Amino acid sequence: MTNSLLCGPRRPFLGILVALLATLAPAVAGPDTTTNAPAATNDATAGGPAPFSSDTVTKSYFGRFARTPVTLYTLTNQNGMSVSIMDYGATITSIRVPDRNGKFDDVVLGFDKFAPYLKMKDYFGATVGRYGNRIAAGKFTLDKATYQLAINNGPNALHGGLRGFDKRMWNAESFASDVPAIRFTYLSKDGEEGYPGNLFVSVTFSLDEQNELRISYHATTDKPTVLNLVNHSYFNLGGAGSGTILDDLVTLHANQFTPVDDTLIPTGEIKDVAGTPYDFRQPTAVGAHIKELKDKPQGYDFNYVLNKGFFSNWSLAAVVEDPATGRRMEVSTDQPGIQFYSGNFLTGSYVGRERKRYPQYGALCLETQHFPDSPNHDNFPTTILRPGDDFQSSTVYAFSVEK
Repeated sequence: MTNSLLCGPRRPFLGILVALLATLAPAVAGPDTTTNAPAATNDATAGGPAPFSSDTVTKSYFGRFARTPVTLYTLTNQNGMSVSIMDYGATITSIRVPDRNGKFDDVVLGFDKFAPYLKMKDYFGATVGRYGNRIAAGKFTLDKATYQLAINNGPNALHGGLRGFDKRMWNAESFASDVPAIRFTYLSKDGEEGYPGNLFVSVTFSLDEQNELRISYHATTDKPTVLNLVNHSYFNLGGAGSGTILDDLVTLHANQFTPVDDTLIPTGEIKDVAGTPYDFRQPTAVGAHIKELKDKPQGYDFNYVLNKGFFSNWSLAAVVEDPATGRRMEVSTDQPGIQFYSGNFLTGSYVGRERKRYPQYGALCLETQHFPDSPNHDNFPTTILRPGDDFQSSTVYAFSVEK
């Protein structure tokens, strides 16, 4: 057993099961376009799971990744809220919610077609792994063995490498559920992007009648490895492409954060936010103190250490409020940290839905996670996953309206 935040009860037989699954990789992990994928047809259902029994989950053809059809799955509840996720990268492409006047808008950055996702480098809505966020020099040591990962962000490894989980085809599965839901699975092979172990991952998206989107992760491995699964949605509660999020009020339930060096790698220090521009313990406009930051470009891109209850790891992590529309989003999780990113590196070069551009500060990210570079900091919560352990984690994005 490693860390109760990361791993559930030991299940020794799972190591054997994962090893067996490794031999069935093409069936489990979905097509890998580096091999000879079968020719696809124009049928919108080609390559997808069996037809869904509920009209609250629909699927449609979204494009092609090489010769593989990409399918979009849309969850809709009785309130009219909808969430769309594609099987390329298990990526959220759309979240439509009402404002105080009942007008529905998309509140995440995305595109109407698949092709722009292939050129986009900012991980809009993607499931990120094997390790979300950064690892210094792309290197870590585990059980006296040193592993070198792919370098793809200055001198460091970022979000799983050159071809992380966000750039892989996932299998989609329908299953019996009381609410609209879809599950995606992927087998990350031993050595992929430099990571050890065959890692079997599932990500389940479900939408209830309280307008709560739940993302649930599960993973097992046949060798010791490190793991940090993250969803990288960019939120603008005013509507994607409606302007910046600088006037949005953000609350972070975190008394501390992890400062970083000039390559955005944690220094190892855990610092109090009190008396700094990083303090969001009370509702604070994103732009209130942004000009006090020394970072280039100016903005927030920091891991916050979440305040955890004495009896439970589950807690409210963050709240975002958009005064103009009345939309409110609450983020709850069992993870120890949350990355608050204010869209500093957006430039307006992306043209999204309705031909709207996404400018700098055009959205914010609240990525529930373990800390960046944890494998190289003994004082951070462990991200080690071992054979026989279960990784299980959930995050809920709850949407409401203030009149």
